[in-house]
Amino acid sequence: MRPLSPSDLKERLDRGDELVLLDVREQDEVEVCRLPGITHIPLGELGVRHTELDPGAETICICHHGVRSAHAAAALAQLGFDALWNLSGGVDRWAREVEPSMPRY
Repeated sequence: MRPLSPSDLKERLDRGDELVLLDVREQDEVEVCRLPGITHIPLGELGVRHTELDPGAETICICHHGVRSAHAAAALAQLGFDALWNLSGGVDRWAREVEPSMPRY
């Protein structure tokens, strides 16, 4: 698992890179703000629902500040996923640095 800054993720999205944006926050958090095109699997459900994901796809793990997403990436690595990134600072940092109009909580 490697860290990925919000600006680097923005560049990759703008370039059209094929990425899975895995948001592991709770439903009420996702309702406040979300990046477009996310796959939403709360961290507590990841152990059961990881089969919904492609282990070979580049997967960016996302949460509020980057802690839960780091746990998610570590768990997925244990399951054989190898192209894993953690969004540094989560959606909070994304909102501060990339999309200031995004609601924050």
